[in-house]
Amino acid sequence: MKKNVKIAVSELKVGVYVSLPVSWKDHPFLFSKFKITSQTQIELIKSLGVKEVLYDPQRSDITLTEKEDKEAPAPVDNASLDNIRQEMLDYKSERIEKQQQLKRNIKKTEKQFERSVSMMRSMVSKVSSRPLNAINDARDLISNLTNMLLDEDNLALHLMSDANASDVIHHHSLNVSMMCMLMAKELNWSREEIELIGIGCLFHDIGKLKIPSSILNKVVPLSTPEENLVKQHPLMSLNFLKLADTFPEEAKPMIANHHEFLDGSGTPQGLKAEQLDKFSQLLAVVNEYDNLCNGSLLIKAKTPSVALGLLYKNYQKKLNLEYVQKLIKLLGIYPPGSVVELSNGHFGMVMSVNLKNILYPAIIAYDPIVPVAQAPIVELEKEGMSIVRSLPAAALPEKIHKYLSPRDNISYAFGKG
Repeated sequence: MKKNVKIAVSELKVGVYVSLPVSWKDHPFLFSKFKITSQTQIELIKSLGVKEVLYDPQRSDITLTEKEDKEAPAPVDNASLDNIRQEMLDYKSERIEKQQQLKRNIKKTEKQFERSVSMMRSMVSKVSSRPLNAINDARDLISNLTNMLLDEDNLALHLMSDANASDVIHHHSLNVSMMCMLMAKELNWSREEIELIGIGCLFHDIGKLKIPSSILNKVVPLSTPEENLVKQHPLMSLNFLKLADTFPEEAKPMIANHHEFLDGSGTPQGLKAEQLDKFSQLLAVVNEYDNLCNGSLLIKAKTPSVALGLLYKNYQKKLNLEYVQKLIKLLGIYPPGSVVELSNGHFGMVMSVNLKNILYPAIIAYDPIVPVAQAPIVELEKEGMSIVRSLPAAALPEKIHKYLSPRDNISYAFGKG
């Protein structure tokens, strides 16, 4: 059956999926496309002064050719309708303000993240020439992050903007550091342990800076010698830190072991579970998740929800299952960066997860009639909506892709919700 058929407003019934032909700011509904769930909504549409709307038979519960024997619904009096309209407009304004507040929070978190990336860049450059300064700077950064992590009541995990090509290692190290610290908090580790894993994660990949970029950026499979060289980067990271005698000794095993697996199939030493401390095991989980999400020139990046699914299904003997389950619980089924289809037919992107309410992430939804700057935050529970599925950004039509601007790289930072 053909989509988007023009019908008279007088023909509208509960269960019909409609698209309103008026500007988003000129009606009280949160979306310009939706399924009618009450007679009141029909009366509100009639009050807009439009004679026709677009009707989508495929998304409707009924077809307008069906005959009903039911009595005509009782009309809604004008006073009640005005009150309902005002309540809806107030709610719509509240949603817009919440979206703008979220954007402000994300922007603030993004600036903090950018400052951290800049500090990370500076620290790495100092490790060889001024190692004491580098470690002191790292301790300050981790201490500040820990303060935020432990003191903020309304903590959220926000999606960050894409990394520059030259900052991919710095973004990855910070991303892994923040996620591990967040996980450590959820696992009830002490402040000292949270800070220890944080500083270890910051430097876990600096050994890659010793590997020629021609190898790291290869777009064809590596030769066996090249692959063996890349597998040595954890030990190269430790060699990098030899000059930094103030670097905590307790953090060194996790750097050496972040690619080791519990079954002995990891690299570079093939260690097994009993040889791996809890820091190494936690870092291995988060590092693997981040690598799956962001991929490489040779391996296609996975969507966040697919990456979590792969960790759970394919790494049962390789990774600490308790930590994998904690990561899934922490991020929710649809982590920030997930492109999703909603039950009302709209597409959206998960921008953040409030860590106290992970089942209902903050979603920016695509609506062609709504300006991007005003796109409201969809609160799934309040709207009686759900996520139908997660899908790769490449599957989106171009206009929706441009509107939602899904990230090429997934980076997270915590800040206010």
